[in-house]
Amino acid sequence: MSLTAADITDLRTALKLLDQHGELAQTDVEADPVAELCGAYRHIGAGGTVARPTRIGPAMLFNKVKRHPGARVAIGVLSSRKRAALLLGTEPERLGWHLMDALQHLIQPTAIKGIAPCQEAVHRADEPGFDLRRLVPAPTNTPEDAGPYVTMGLLYGKDPENGDEDVTIHRMCLQGPDTLSVWFSPGRHIDVFRAKAEAAGKPLPVSVSIGLDPAIYLGACFEPPMTPIGFNELAIAGALRGRAVEQCACLTVDAKALAWAEYVIEGEILPNVRIAEDAQSGNGKAMPEFPGYCGPSDPQTPVMRVTAVTHRLHPIMQTTIGPSEEHVNLAGIPTEASILGLVERAMPGRVRNVYAASCGGGKFMAVLQFRKATIADEGRQRQAALLAFSAFPELKHVFLVDDDVDPFDMSDVLWAMTTRYQGNFDTVFLPGVRGHVLDPTQSPLYDARIPARGVGCKAIFDCTVPFDQKERFQRAPFMEVDPGKFLI
Repeated sequence: MSLTAADITDLRTALKLLDQHGELAQTDVEADPVAELCGAYRHIGAGGTVARPTRIGPAMLFNKVKRHPGARVAIGVLSSRKRAALLLGTEPERLGWHLMDALQHLIQPTAIKGIAPCQEAVHRADEPGFDLRRLVPAPTNTPEDAGPYVTMGLLYGKDPENGDEDVTIHRMCLQGPDTLSVWFSPGRHIDVFRAKAEAAGKPLPVSVSIGLDPAIYLGACFEPPMTPIGFNELAIAGALRGRAVEQCACLTVDAKALAWAEYVIEGEILPNVRIAEDAQSGNGKAMPEFPGYCGPSDPQTPVMRVTAVTHRLHPIMQTTIGPSEEHVNLAGIPTEASILGLVERAMPGRVRNVYAASCGGGKFMAVLQFRKATIADEGRQRQAALLAFSAFPELKHVFLVDDDVDPFDMSDVLWAMTTRYQGNFDTVFLPGVRGHVLDPTQSPLYDARIPARGVGCKAIFDCTVPFDQKERFQRAPFMEVDPGKFLI
């Protein structure tokens, strides 16, 4: 039976749809999850800010994984806009608008009826021989990684004071038979929940769901202010699919998990317990992050004590390469939707599209395609850029282009910068603003004048033509011709 995006309920149906469209490659050659698997996919389809040579290629399913009989590993499911659009039933250039629309039509998650597929097999930590590292085939991106990482795990937690729920993706390193370290980027909501529980001297019950419907991952990657604390991002995925995301109760902790996940790790984030993220390697590195560099290890990482691992039969571990195009899309498409949502409310019809560019890892750079309809719109393009920084505070650079420039074609964007921009007139600097701790330039180590890690200078590059000079900047007009009749 031919599938469509409307038929996707989990990772398996998503992979079947990709296979139907020639967007999935499979191999029965055994791959070592320690560096080899990601090293191979770096060439096959990673893209993004990964060190060259790399490319955007098919998603990949490794059917045999060394030391993990019966398990499989999927990687790169969302490593192209074409695939993301296919999986959501839209067009690549409409992805931001599609997610923005979902924000207006939320469908809250619901409890599954009957036994959850994610609990077909159950391994409790109090059973003899329990070892998280044996049960979960988490890869390392490189030989220098601090250890095996869960990179596509959806961490669930709830506010211990009011019961608000949240789901987010974090890097989580397998540190021992029943120990995970969880690195929280500053401001993440579950870290707020963790801090509240810690202040009360209590652990925070959590779950980590791995291997999911791609709509769930994309919905979970929205950030404040579009999704403030107390906002359950699973409602966005529900809107994208037109039906509620199904959850189930965990078996060993007071938390919920995603019912159709391939793997679920249950446990508690312990109060006042920390571990060096690189405890196993001692090399000061964590894993490659979206800017393209190895993220520094955190010497004081919160610890999750694992109480159980559950999974489906013949489970599929889902993973991603930290700086890959997959991260660009996971972070960038919700960023685009957030910017479109805020700017559209402020000045309807002016921003035609937004692209969170690959070179910025989906977080640091956005291209805004702006239409100046009248002379009164002159200057409003820069207001739109300021709103973009408000919609997504981790953004570093905004490029403004006219509506005759393709915002998804960086050569066209740089053409506009080359021919429609003067650095001393058309650059707006916003120094001393909070950005992101993973930008290596936002650090006193880069320049002593920078006051703290994660603080830097944001910039607007206005590559739009002054309204009263539009005639001078008309692109060469070609005859509209159907090329099909000339191609055999």
